[in-house]
Amino acid sequence: MREFMDEEDKNQVSKIQISNENKKQRPPKNNGYGKVLLVALIGGVLGGGIVAGGYQYYQNNSATVENSQGTTKVSNVKVNVSTQSTKAFNKIKNAVVSVEAYSESSSSNALDGLFGSGSNDDTTESEGSGVIYKKTGNTAFIVTNNHVISGADKVEILLNSGKKLKATVVGHDSITDLAVLKINAQYVKQVASFGNSNDIKVGQTALAIGSPLGSKYATSLTQGIISAKKRTIDTTDSSGMTTGQTTVIQTDAAINPGNSGGPLINLDGQVVGINSMKLASTNSSSDSSTSVEGMGFAIPSNEVVKIINELVKNGKISRPALGISLVDLSYISSTDRKSVLKLPSSVSNGVVVLKVSNNSPAKNAGLQKYDVITSLGDKKVKGLATLREALYKHKIGDTVQIQYYHDGSLKTANVKLTLEANDKNTTTSSNSGN
Repeated sequence: MREFMDEEDKNQVSKIQISNENKKQRPPKNNGYGKVLLVALIGGVLGGGIVAGGYQYYQNNSATVENSQGTTKVSNVKVNVSTQSTKAFNKIKNAVVSVEAYSESSSSNALDGLFGSGSNDDTTESEGSGVIYKKTGNTAFIVTNNHVISGADKVEILLNSGKKLKATVVGHDSITDLAVLKINAQYVKQVASFGNSNDIKVGQTALAIGSPLGSKYATSLTQGIISAKKRTIDTTDSSGMTTGQTTVIQTDAAINPGNSGGPLINLDGQVVGINSMKLASTNSSSDSSTSVEGMGFAIPSNEVVKIINELVKNGKISRPALGISLVDLSYISSTDRKSVLKLPSSVSNGVVVLKVSNNSPAKNAGLQKYDVITSLGDKKVKGLATLREALYKHKIGDTVQIQYYHDGSLKTANVKLTLEANDKNTTTSSNSGN
């Protein structure tokens, strides 16, 4: 779901001031490498002194040794190094693919005209990973991340065998960041199976497979553990605005750019998650950037199966809409909360209605501009993310109760949720992209 403000909204809401303070960043702290390096250098000097001091003694008392006695050879003792991780990897490795997304370049080459081509070259937009999960007749289906293929004019799949195939986008969903592709099944030799993500346990071994940094490192395997079964994190769009919240599996298995869309598997080779993101840095309370390692996130397999089945069936995920444009109450100054919104001082959380579409569920329920929604259904609305989360738990056609403030008075309305596919300012199909 994504909300927008048109020019009329911006002019009419000019009373509402949104302020962003520039924050000063502390200089980086000493990371301790200087001390470690110093200790290493001192150790080297001391060691050198001992060797130098004893050189004369060893030279005068050394035995004569033939050089041929210094040769060695490889042992012929065979060691069985097969592990459960290796077995799990072998069960799925040929089902893991690299996903290459292209878009046509808008630039033209001056030499094209000389040779009469006049065509634009393809430009690689992104590379990611995917996993083949079903083979039916001549068609094989692949799940990957939406952000890997979003906006692409052409998508190709690189199989583990090295064979490259053209892929067709079956459907994609920006809210869950999932997409389904299909390819000719002629060269597909292996498909993956989904495990039950509800059965995973914190501490159990987890394996991530994909193409970190692109297809050059295709089918790379990393190992870690399940760090958390259900971690709720905020999702953001390309502008950095929070678009909602999602529940993911946290793992310390190495996940790098290019791993997106690849499988997180258990030791039986079953897919328990689709790797989607990595926490690379964070801000502490002192607003200084902190390096983060070993925090990767995967979409749980139970959620994946539900979404991809609907994408195959309908090509998109249809979600209910209210038919309104919104902004978080936290962006509104305390002065405007009192003078424009007429809110009681006790109200500190909610979302402000900036626009109500004609014939929308919100319009039919009586909501107006500058109303402040504080709850939907049985969930308190703290901001835009929690409103979306509460809204998406319902289906199109459901009737849900909304509490909101209008001119300082708390009101209640019953809203029948519908889908408004033609209104880009409302929550409709999530295929609008990021």
